[in-house]
Parts: sequence; C-alpha cells; structure tokens
Amino acid sequence: MKILSVAIPSYNSQDYMRKCIESLLPGGDDIEIIIVNDGSKDRTGEIAEEYVSRYPGIVKAVHQENGGHGEAVNTGLKNATGLYFKVVDSDDWVDERTLPKIIATLKKLVAGPDTVDAVISNFVYDKVGAKHKKVMQYRKYMPTEKVFEWKDLKKMRAGKYILMHSMIYRTNLLRECGLELPKHTFYVDNLFVFQPLPSVKKMYYIDDLFYHYYIGREDQSVNEQVMIGRIDQQIKVNKLMIDTMAGIRGTNKNCRRYMLSYLDIIMTVSSMLLLKSGTEENFKKKQELWTYLKNVDTGLYLQIRHGLLGRACNIPGKSGRKMSVAAYRITQKFYGFN
Repeated sequence: MKILSVAIPSYNSQDYMRKCIESLLPGGDDIEIIIVNDGSKDRTGEIAEEYVSRYPGIVKAVHQENGGHGEAVNTGLKNATGLYFKVVDSDDWVDERTLPKIIATLKKLVAGPDTVDAVISNFVYDKVGAKHKKVMQYRKYMPTEKVFEWKDLKKMRAGKYILMHSMIYRTNLLRECGLELPKHTFYVDNLFVFQPLPSVKKMYYIDDLFYHYYIGREDQSVNEQVMIGRIDQQIKVNKLMIDTMAGIRGTNKNCRRYMLSYLDIIMTVSSMLLLKSGTEENFKKKQELWTYLKNVDTGLYLQIRHGLLGRACNIPGKSGRKMSVAAYRITQKFYGFN
C-alpha cells in the first residue's frame, strides 16, 4: 500500500509540470503521483503518459473533460490509494531534501498507536523577483514533531494560516467528511483545508520547508487583477466557507477559534478585492456578501464584523473605501502575502 498519494491538477501545464513531477519522484515506491489532466489543449496529457510509461508503479494519469481545479482535486482523491493525500499544483514543487523525511514520518505515524488526521509542514512563497522569500512556519503555535490535538494549538497571529500548501490529510478522513470541491471554480484551496477541520482530532507538525508555492505568472489565478476578474468565484468559495462554519456544532473551541480567524481573513480578501475594483457593482456585491453572512449566522457576523479586519473593510463613505484599500496594501506588504 502506498503511504502518500499526491494529486497534481494540470491544465495546459506543459511548460512547467516536469519540475513538479520530478521533485516528487524521489519518494519512490512509497508515493503515488496522480497527474489529473483537466481537459488540457497542449501537451500536458502526452507528458503525463510519458511519466506513466517511465514510472508505471509510481505515476498514474487520469484524463478528464475540463472541470476546473476543484474537480481535478476531486478526481485525484477518488483515484488515491495512499493512506495520506496531498495536492501539489503543477506549477509548484516540493523540496527533494525534505520529501524523504515526510515519507519516513508518515510511515512512523502509521505504525504508531495514534491515528493522525493531518500532517503539517512549512512552505515558501517562491515569488518571482522577491529578494527575500516569505517562509510560512508554525513552530511558535504548535508542538514540533509530536502528535498533538486542538487543545495544544496556540492562537496564531494575523497572517499565519495553514494553507493547502502546508497540509497533508489522511485520505479516508477526506472521504468520510464528504469533501467535494465545486466544479469550474478557482480558489478552492481554502475549502480543501477548511471544510475537513472539524473532523480533525490529531495532528503532527514537521518543522521543515517542504512546499514551494510559485507566484509570478501574469495569468496565474492569484494575480490580483485576475482575481478581480474572477471575483464571483472568490465570493462563491467565501460563501461555502460561511456555510461550513455556520453548520458546525460542538467543535473544540481552539478549532472554532482558528476557523473563525481563517474565515475573517477570507472575508477581508473578498471585500478588499471588491473595493479595489472601484466599480459600484462590486461595491454592492461586497455589501451583499456581508448581508449573506449576517443572514446565515448572526452571531458569526457580529464576531467578524466588529473585529479589527471587519471594521477596516467597512469604513463608510467613498473616502472610507480608499482608507480600507490603503490599510490592506500596508498589511499585504507587512505580512508578505500575495
């Protein structure tokens, strides 16, 4: 049985997918690399089949009609046979020096007495042209290299979040919690991490850099102007996160506190993108998003709306909108996020 299944959602990825695949191959027979060709129109499918023929016991390719990033992740999960599951985007890659430690740790956890639901590691924003690469690490907030629970997690400061790049989930946990990401929707990375959290009981943190998150292509989905152009998809993900948060009951207080903080930053990102677009139509969409939160869960709305970020997103008047955007730009620069 494979220890780790890695899904690589791939759409027109011929120019960079080799680097991603090659970085995972040192995992050898312990790893399963699932290349999901999501209706590509270039040589992505051909390259995937090339690796299948070269590494038949390690690489598999699944070809499907275009369904978007979320559907590619869904397909990867459906085809996974490994005990643990990770997503690596085709323009990103993993650190080959850390991969053996990840595999060895997963083996140790499988053989141990505890069923660990999530394994967390560090990642770096590999941003083109940046002199200093922003590394996301969590040693101040969670125990290092030991099994821990939500009660052991310290409150994270703003700008510190467990993103998809950090996370390896137990495969069966994702299936048991019913994770299914929406089709034809960008920005589902947040749902991938967020929705399973209430089901997570035990975690393990490896304080090593594992994932390289590439930022720099002009057409990349996280490019700010591209995000504004796809703002309805960001809003859709935001609302699904609201629904998830409103629907959980009896969750550990530290888990709920973390999820609340996560939703807070997503509400901020959505609001600021809508404000930065400068259109009256998008300003109305921002108001509608906050109304949606209020209608779904008034208590949750009050907690987020009257927090620091919630107040910053909702300064009244046109001058207030400009102040909100200016504050957001400063926060972006300070915390180093895209």
